[in-house]
Amino acid sequence: MNYANKDIRNILVAGHAGCGKTTLIEALLFSTDSEMQRAGTVQDGNTVCDFDPEEQKRHASLAAAVAPVEYDGVKLNFIDAPGLFDFELGMYEGIQAAESVLITVSARSGVTVGAEKAFHLAEKHGKSKIVFVNKTDLENANYYKILENLKTKFGPSICPCVVPVRQDDGTILYVNLFSQKAFKYESGKQVQVELPEMGHRLEGLVAAMSEAVAETDDELMEKFFSGEPFTTEEIVNGLAKGCRTGAITPVFCGSAVNQQGLDMLLYNLKVLLPSPADVPAVVAEDAAGEPVEVTCDEAGPLAAYVFKTVADPFVGKLSYVKVASGTLKSDSALVNARTGEAERMGKLLYVKGKKQTDTTAIGAGDIGAVTKLPTAQTGDTLCEAGRVVKLPAPTFPTPTLSMAIRVAKKGDEGKIGAALARLMEEDPTLTYRMDTETGQQIISGLGEQHLDVVVAKLKAKFGVDVELTVPRVAYRESVRKKCKAQGRHKKQTGGHGQFGDVWIEFEPCDSEELVFEEKVFGGSVPKNYFPAVEKGLRQAAEHGVLAGYPVVGLKATLLDGSYHPVDSSEMAFIMAAKLAYKAALPEAGPMILEPVGTLKAHVPADNTGDVMGDVTKRRGRVLGMNPDEDGLQEVVAEVPMAEMQDFTTFMRQLTQGRGHFTLEFARYEPLPSNLEGKVIEEAKKLRGNTDDEE
Repeated sequence: MNYANKDIRNILVAGHAGCGKTTLIEALLFSTDSEMQRAGTVQDGNTVCDFDPEEQKRHASLAAAVAPVEYDGVKLNFIDAPGLFDFELGMYEGIQAAESVLITVSARSGVTVGAEKAFHLAEKHGKSKIVFVNKTDLENANYYKILENLKTKFGPSICPCVVPVRQDDGTILYVNLFSQKAFKYESGKQVQVELPEMGHRLEGLVAAMSEAVAETDDELMEKFFSGEPFTTEEIVNGLAKGCRTGAITPVFCGSAVNQQGLDMLLYNLKVLLPSPADVPAVVAEDAAGEPVEVTCDEAGPLAAYVFKTVADPFVGKLSYVKVASGTLKSDSALVNARTGEAERMGKLLYVKGKKQTDTTAIGAGDIGAVTKLPTAQTGDTLCEAGRVVKLPAPTFPTPTLSMAIRVAKKGDEGKIGAALARLMEEDPTLTYRMDTETGQQIISGLGEQHLDVVVAKLKAKFGVDVELTVPRVAYRESVRKKCKAQGRHKKQTGGHGQFGDVWIEFEPCDSEELVFEEKVFGGSVPKNYFPAVEKGLRQAAEHGVLAGYPVVGLKATLLDGSYHPVDSSEMAFIMAAKLAYKAALPEAGPMILEPVGTLKAHVPADNTGDVMGDVTKRRGRVLGMNPDEDGLQEVVAEVPMAEMQDFTTFMRQLTQGRGHFTLEFARYEPLPSNLEGKVIEEAKKLRGNTDDEE
């Protein structure tokens, strides 16, 4: 069934891992769908949103899933975002398609980092927010402590709307502050009961809510100051207005597992949260790069945003879309705003977890999916040729943990690239590259669990068995001083002999490439052999004399030499140049250079000292500190890349997931001499292994 845009609510459900997001959506589906026999559980692996085999195996969400709930004439499109930080991509994808964020908090563990991240992401994208404190029926739940924490962390916008009261017999009553009525739940069914004795607490909560409502409207403010109580309708309208501007973040509570408080949550998701028709127009770019407004209007020109891609080797490609304007029909002629090319559509679908239902149209403001779009990627805008617009591009977390892939079975090397290309289509936080220097295939992701799941998918979906190893560091070699040496290549064979003789001076210089010059007087080496000498030196400089790494910062000047009119040849002078190189470099103060990266670590102020201390332990230098967004501090440092392999894990543990960082190659610097022995030893071992394989 198609809904008008005013009757749709697109809601990202986000929060910390284990707070019950998937269970909450499952409970809401169960309470509204008469065909569902029972609610699934994450533990049993039979929920609507966790349908991927890896999710079922790990009992956790690993990717965003869409689950629409139809309630009282309104379609609530829930986007279930993973709470594990290695799979944050789901939250970033979902925020682009939602107008609101339902932040789920566990009454047992309180306001954790996942809730903070969800709140800040909603603020950054200007989305309405609503909080649901789950598991309030647990014995050690402390709702009022959590409420104080919410206010401390998120400020005065926090506004309790439903509060729990525990009776002496352990029964939980839920007090609705709008109507000041109390309810209990028996087998998920709501039963009204007498308002419990709450002392001054009830007055205080109602007064706080009334004050928040008063601030949304001048007339309500006057009424509030005159001491007149608000009607339930005025409270709801005021809260809805405050919710849409971001001035109010309503807080509800209940238990997803035991179906408590969900009816009040559902009703308020419908009445308080904005529909796609209620939010301001999105500013996009037209074909000329000029700003253009895209309004959520079913009759307007078509613009649909691809917010998630699933690339399955059996089913094919599935693109999840949010229609920003117009109506997407099965016969729509689509243009991809990024490529400028036409996109041929497969089928149009509505999706509920893994269940797909064919449809002929997806209206403005709604969420659905399109099969077999050939070139569309996550973040693309699909529109009609008459008005090409590009909606704002998404931002995703940067991959920080890199590992080398080793294929378990010979002959599978060729399959890796194609399989990873498919996985990268659906996961923009995964990258893959071939390191030309070390010859290793490198994948990068958000953490150990992320890459672990990639390995599992490679095996399950593409039949490629791989293992991960720590990537090798691409060192360089250079020289410290000037040195001159002779290279004389003389070989007598049956016919023509071989003769080449050169004197070459080597010295340090500031260059990535070998710099070659000649200062030969009197034709001791004919000009036509200069290119051969240079070629020999370039070939030789591919391997240093210490550990066999490429040599940089080297200048070679051909000074003198001799030749034979018959026996000299290009090959002879190539060999002579190599001999001069081998003779000179051990005397020129050879050294190993290591790559150094610029680290920008964004951490809470309390953690800056720990990060600086850790950088120093890793032989790094702190360059400075800058204030950052979301109350974080940016620590800038330069650190040897060889020391940074486990920094992702360190940061995650230190900041409990609040921090993030980028590390970019800056330059090469001399490796401390006390570490050279280990690098040389490893290089020898590696060469030995390579020789054995050959």
